[in-house]
Amino acid sequence: MTLFKIIRILILLAVFVVVAFYAKNQKLKSRSWTEPLSVVIYRINGDNNSPVVNEYINELDAGVFEPVDRFMRQQSEKYKLITRQPTQIQMGPVLTVQPPEAPLPGSGYASIIWWGLKFRYWTYKNTPDSDSDMRRIRVFVLYHTAVEGRSLQHSLGLDKGLAAVIHAFASIDQDQQNNIVIAHELLHTVGATDKYADDNRALFPTGYADPEQSPLYPQTKAEIMVGRIPLSETDMRMAASLDECVIGEQTAKEINWLQEEK
Repeated sequence: MTLFKIIRILILLAVFVVVAFYAKNQKLKSRSWTEPLSVVIYRINGDNNSPVVNEYINELDAGVFEPVDRFMRQQSEKYKLITRQPTQIQMGPVLTVQPPEAPLPGSGYASIIWWGLKFRYWTYKNTPDSDSDMRRIRVFVLYHTAVEGRSLQHSLGLDKGLAAVIHAFASIDQDQQNNIVIAHELLHTVGATDKYADDNRALFPTGYADPEQSPLYPQTKAEIMVGRIPLSETDMRMAASLDECVIGEQTAKEINWLQEEK
């Protein structure tokens, strides 16, 4: 092994150690829930500077995202957190630079780690300021033209890094479902895991809003880390808004709202 390769490996190891140490401190502070987490929404035109998308994102205001704050507040009440308002959403500026393209589902662990490092650097470079990131979640929402039948790229929330990339439709009719995706990925950044199977069906019992309901079907609400309401063993539908979603006990444990039973 050449000296150059040894130096390069040592530099990479040093970077990983620094990132890991920072992420550990960030995790402890962001999940203490002693004060609200600041959630900054950055709007991005994800459709090659489409005029339709530009018009939509320029007209957005913080009120569009208020249901996310309300959902977090209402869901936290039964867990008696120190802070009564877990999140406070604010608008960041519109960005014109696209984030690094995320790895496809099923990509190798090395690809995901490499993308995470590139994404952190992109975040630092394109949203620089002096504010601490220990209790701040940066949410980058890439808006796309709403076309019937169109599928969007998978959204991602980083468990380490307090940042998320959301793909959403630029349509008033989609605002409420966009908020479901934002809340879902926001919760990923503070430790929540998905609770659905490969076929998108809710896992029982953790993916059910009320797993003790009798009869079990139809459920009336969706667990937020699923986003779909089970109507029978085989049928389900998307939640229409956050009013049809709940944070279940397992998710509450993962984000440190509820302590694990010993």
